[in-house]
Amino acid sequence: MDFVSKYQGVVGRVFGNENSSSNEDSYVERLLDRISNGVLAEDRRSAMAELQSVVAESNAAQLSFGAMGFPVLLSVLKEERDDVEMVRGALETLVSALSPIEHAKASKNELQPALMNSDLLSREVESISLLLSLLSEEDFYVRYYTLQLLTALLTNSQNRLQEAILTIPRGITRLMDMLMDREVIRNEALLLLTYLTREAEEIQKILVFEGAFEKIFSIIKEEGGSEGGVVVQVTVFMLVLVNSFFLKHWMQSVNRTTFNLIWCCKQDCLELLNNLLRNNASNQVLLRETIGFDPLISILKLRGSTYKFTQQKTINLLSVLDTINLLLLGGQQTDPGKDTNGLANKTVLVQKKVLDHLLMLGVESQWAPVAVRCMALQCIGDLVVGHPKNRDALASKVLGEEPHVEAALNSILRIILRTSSMQEFIAADYVFKSYCEKNPDGQTMLASTLIPQPHSFLNAPLEEDVNMSFGSMLLHGLILGESDGDLETCCRAASVLSHVLKDNIQCKERVLQIKLEASTSSLEGPEPLMHRMVKYLAIASSMSKDRKASAYGAMYVQPIILKLLIIWLFDCPSAVQCFLDSRPHLTYLLELISDQTATVCVRGLAAVLLGMCVIYNKTTDSGKSAVFSIVDAISQKIGLSSYFLKFDEMQKSLLFTSAKPTLARKPLTRSTAASMSEIEDIDENEYTDQKNEDHPLLVKVLDSQFVFFIKGLEANIREQIVEIYSHPKSQVAVVPAELEQNSGESDMEYIKRLKRFVEKQCLEIQDLLSRNATLAEDLAKTGGNGSSQLEHRTSSGSERVLIETLRRDLHETSQRLETLKSEKARIETEASNHQNLAGKLESDLKSLSDAYNSLEQANFQLEREVKALKSGGAVPIPDIDEIKAEAREEAQKESEAELNDLLVCLGQEQSKVEKLSARLMELGEDVDKLLEGVGDDIGLQDDDDDVDDDEEDEE
Repeated sequence: MDFVSKYQGVVGRVFGNENSSSNEDSYVERLLDRISNGVLAEDRRSAMAELQSVVAESNAAQLSFGAMGFPVLLSVLKEERDDVEMVRGALETLVSALSPIEHAKASKNELQPALMNSDLLSREVESISLLLSLLSEEDFYVRYYTLQLLTALLTNSQNRLQEAILTIPRGITRLMDMLMDREVIRNEALLLLTYLTREAEEIQKILVFEGAFEKIFSIIKEEGGSEGGVVVQVTVFMLVLVNSFFLKHWMQSVNRTTFNLIWCCKQDCLELLNNLLRNNASNQVLLRETIGFDPLISILKLRGSTYKFTQQKTINLLSVLDTINLLLLGGQQTDPGKDTNGLANKTVLVQKKVLDHLLMLGVESQWAPVAVRCMALQCIGDLVVGHPKNRDALASKVLGEEPHVEAALNSILRIILRTSSMQEFIAADYVFKSYCEKNPDGQTMLASTLIPQPHSFLNAPLEEDVNMSFGSMLLHGLILGESDGDLETCCRAASVLSHVLKDNIQCKERVLQIKLEASTSSLEGPEPLMHRMVKYLAIASSMSKDRKASAYGAMYVQPIILKLLIIWLFDCPSAVQCFLDSRPHLTYLLELISDQTATVCVRGLAAVLLGMCVIYNKTTDSGKSAVFSIVDAISQKIGLSSYFLKFDEMQKSLLFTSAKPTLARKPLTRSTAASMSEIEDIDENEYTDQKNEDHPLLVKVLDSQFVFFIKGLEANIREQIVEIYSHPKSQVAVVPAELEQNSGESDMEYIKRLKRFVEKQCLEIQDLLSRNATLAEDLAKTGGNGSSQLEHRTSSGSERVLIETLRRDLHETSQRLETLKSEKARIETEASNHQNLAGKLESDLKSLSDAYNSLEQANFQLEREVKALKSGGAVPIPDIDEIKAEAREEAQKESEAELNDLLVCLGQEQSKVEKLSARLMELGEDVDKLLEGVGDDIGLQDDDDDVDDDEEDEE
């Protein structure tokens, strides 16, 4: 392990020689020399203690140590196991070399020696194996500092150390064994395993296989929620250290985290459990079917004084709520079994009464910290979304004790209307969003309670809503701020109403029938609830212009009311008709779209709302006239280019560009949990600028689902407006004077003049329609940008029609040409196949001829033998001529039969060739050229055979 050369190369490239501290280098070098070459044991131990002290306090010393100290100390760990104090000192020095030193004036770009040392030490797998072997030592401090050293390596070089531990035999098993050690060692091992299992699926599987679930819940049960014994444990730990040689150095190297490990054991267990369950459906199934969820749910039970929430208790509750959230998600987004596993987890959790504990934490325990209440409400939302039985269970839950009981949904609505915490409003609103999503029966049940109440009842103070039904409380919240101009409660109630109405025509129609009484000072009659919401929208707009609105109103009152109106009008013609029944509504929308003081989001949503009045208007004749009047108003008051530009500006805003599908929440670590427990609410002073559209509440309420819905709706609006501009609207026809018959004009001349007039009008109408369609398409595509380009693009409608006709003809001709080409290729293929067949038949004929020649030769040979026998004269010879004649006759018959068959086949093939030749000639192909060379090889071969036969006959 050439540590020195590697490290000096890195340091030389970064610093050069001029910036290194020669004093520190020489001092560290002398100490290392005393450790490696010293004779007296006490002197070597003293040098080790001095080295640890200087490395813990100086960045320069850490840098110098990294350049030359690793081989020396690793040699001590490897070869001097019997000297326990030297091994302790070496481990403690290594921990100091890997721990960053915080300075108030440290620069961000300043090199961190601790990171370099960690990187260097983690490169060698042998070093990690050596450290893991030290865990089997009997000395307490050796095991303790070894775990601290591994934790420091994980903090700085996580991926490399994870890979190294996986390659070491029984590496993870040794770490798991530390969970059964003394409590301080166990806590360090828990912290180490927590870092080790982050984003390491293989290590997670090994830990579960080694029984991690059982050990985690065993430790949690052993802790038992008791915090009183921790002081005794810390005291014992300190007394043990008093007799230690390294007490003074321990006070410098062990930071506050060491004590926190003792206090946060349960938190570390839960964080390790979360790492094992996060994005891992198989581990979740194993936990559900082996240990079960009972030990987890027992942590949610409030024991002792429920009014007392310490910081550690809050952190533990946040951790277990995060665990429940992971179980509700079901696994990784790409896992095909994620939804099935999530539904199974939701079913089991509700069976284990987790909903009761969540309602206690999130709704009934108003003295609980805001972070705990919000996370409990979010878990309730995740528990009911997409699960009909769990939704019904939530709807049937009642809270409180007799006789003061109340439906759980009513209590959650009261939190929305009353809470002063923005985070709690977002979490409670998410419960209603999850409950109403794809739940038409639940939406209808909630909408059925929306019954108009007397004006005096609805204007009662907010504190008197205890005995109200859900609908009465919601209506009360919708109109509560009318008198004093505070529309925050109205805005929150509007958000809940949007969930009740979403994708439910029956609820939309029902709420349209609600009419609210006017105030006693007003002489107006009852008005629909929708008109009252538009009125509040206008009030919020005027308050924003006058700078009287609070930070809340300026940020999200208008967007949320616009969201309600958009959801209400979507696919509901009767709602559109109700909106347009009041003519000032259309005028106000046009003004709001053109209002430069409004935010980009408000102008864009107002443009979408106006477009919905076009695409979802009734299809009767009067409806068509209303549609054309709206489009004409857009063209006259705003202009098509400016109107479409509002869509483009909204799409480019941060709220729309940053919208992404719902992702899993970030892991809850020790630091994030501590920060969450301390934060009571979002600092509203950071969001007082009215132009800031990245407000946390606005991002949550106008979530990615609504943003994608708006994007699809916008495309439909563009298309419909283009369609309307491409067709003339129906109007009363006015008869021109040219259509009257002149005096003295014959009927024939009158008819001809009318015909010319009609033809001229048709041409003009077609040209105008084409121009109109071209203009509308360009505006829809460009959003009004580059009006000068449109002037150059404008062309005659007749030219566009001609171009389209020519393009269509060209396309048809191209298709016909491709068809002819494919037919030609097919015919050529068939001709080639027939030519190959003819060649095969000719080859067969040649083979038959060869057989006949062989028979002739055999016959000639027999004649020669007969003549030889005759010359002998001993045996009576049969009539050779007669035998020859019979053989020749039989052979001739056989050959004639085969020749007849071949001639028939050749005749058939010849007829096919003639037909194919005629077809090829029709297609313009030269048949002679195609047949040129066909059969030449066979002819030449036949000639050669004839020559050979002649030569044999001559012989």
